Amino acid sequence: MKKVFSSIFLLFSIIGVAHAQSEYQPYSYQFYQKLNEDVYSTSTRQHSSLRPFFADDSLLKHHYDSLMNLGNDGKQHSWGYRKLFTEHLIDVKGANSTFYADLLPDFGIGRDISGQLNTNTVSLGAQIGGTIGNKLYYNVSGYQSSAEVPEYLSTYINQVGIVPGQAYARTYSTYGYDWSYITATVSYTPVKYLNISAGRDKTFIGDGYRSELLSDFASPYPFFKLTATLGNVRYMAMWADMNDPVAQANAGDNITRKKLAVFHYLDWSVSNRVSLGFFDAVISYTVDDAGHSRPFDFTYLNPIIFLRPLEASNGSPDNALIGATAKYKITDNITAYGQFALDEFQSKDFFSNTGSSRNKYAWQFGFRGSELFSVKGLNYLFEYNTAKPFTYSERSYIENYSDNGEPLAHPWGANFREWVGLLNYSYKRFDFSGEADFGRYGFDMDGENFGKDIFELYTDPARAAPHSGLSYGNYTGQGLTTNLVYLEGKIAYLLNPKYNLRIELGGIYRTEDNAQFRDRTTWITIGLRSSFRNLYTDLASYHAH
Repeated sequence: MKKVFSSIFLLFSIIGVAHAQSEYQPYSYQFYQKLNEDVYSTSTRQHSSLRPFFADDSLLKHHYDSLMNLGNDGKQHSWGYRKLFTEHLIDVKGANSTFYADLLPDFGIGRDISGQLNTNTVSLGAQIGGTIGNKLYYNVSGYQSSAEVPEYLSTYINQVGIVPGQAYARTYSTYGYDWSYITATVSYTPVKYLNISAGRDKTFIGDGYRSELLSDFASPYPFFKLTATLGNVRYMAMWADMNDPVAQANAGDNITRKKLAVFHYLDWSVSNRVSLGFFDAVISYTVDDAGHSRPFDFTYLNPIIFLRPLEASNGSPDNALIGATAKYKITDNITAYGQFALDEFQSKDFFSNTGSSRNKYAWQFGFRGSELFSVKGLNYLFEYNTAKPFTYSERSYIENYSDNGEPLAHPWGANFREWVGLLNYSYKRFDFSGEADFGRYGFDMDGENFGKDIFELYTDPARAAPHSGLSYGNYTGQGLTTNLVYLEGKIAYLLNPKYNLRIELGGIYRTEDNAQFRDRTTWITIGLRSSFRNLYTDLASYHAH
């Protein structure tokens, strides 16, 4: 083992080291797509598929600073003007440190015309953050929120128990919920090529809007992360502590269920145009289904990619998932990208058309870029995602690929196909965005498991031969085949770029249609929003109504 570490250290030293980086920019697709011009330039080798980015990355710094200082004309303005439009509420810059603090309002009203329902959001948050020297960065943010939501979101919350991607929901009316939400990150760069971060937050892997490997959809989780940037290679090892309320519900009384997750990701910029990535994840648990404690497995501390999944394939009870990413910059304005996630592999059936439930995988392919039709500030993304039935589910409830009752990868779970397109245009303080999402998936029906709900056990598939556990003839969309149409448009006027304070007008049209029900939502909203967090509303339920 010492020889392995020595060899890796020597390789990294030969490759070269990067500038020290420690300051994270919270991930949100809406903000990050504004960096497309730099991130996907054919003249650089930016590591684009591991997010959040470092805000002090030398390749992004100039463009990032221009976005953060939008509207700052260099003139003298009153205190009130500066705090509303250009500065943090508290903004202190010392010789070797900085400190900032903000209130984070999220207030909105709306109307679901189809459901004849008035909606509202009342959320007040706060954040503090700053830097100490050029090596340490910290940020803490928290919200107390309540909302009345359209029926399709209420259905999701009632099925899952979680406000999408945020926290446990407490019900106060038929469509009304309240919840608390907090994130915290401390990032430290002791030497040039290594960043150490810890806290409670999310990580996203990929170049797309969705991720089949690790997305920012599920609730924040406690984590400890090492990130090494060594020339053209960026490597991440992350350990996380997660909850599983579904496993808890299926366990005996007074049994506390927790699970541990380990993630490794290596991103290699082969050239200015080509990047390849390699991913693995292992989900373990501390207490089995009978309530027996399981000793901590110290091999989880091993930071070497693919070593733990190999051990899992040799008889370990843990759930291992491996995957790969790739991107190719066709031009400065067009990048093709993709992902492949492999959850379980049975060689004799993988290349056949038998539809074995033991071959569980998902993949993604898409294009993204900037300056569509040569219009500066017009960015786009077109993407296809699919996951075979039973992907991300496991032999026991505690081992599925989820956190806090929500998928760690694609929000729809498994057994789906999705086509999604996004357009974003920014002009001065105005942001315009549009999304078109078309999906097909299959719900469980007649009490049988057709593979969409990752919280069900894949060992009991609907098409299993009697007493065999083997299942053939599975196809994507099987079960209660459902079609989803989701269209969304937003217009926002940016008040303060420092914490994304904006006035936002939005509209959503959504239909979910199958042989048993047809839901329709036509939702108009207006509000004062802030922060950079992603709040997903383009969701599918896990079960039929």
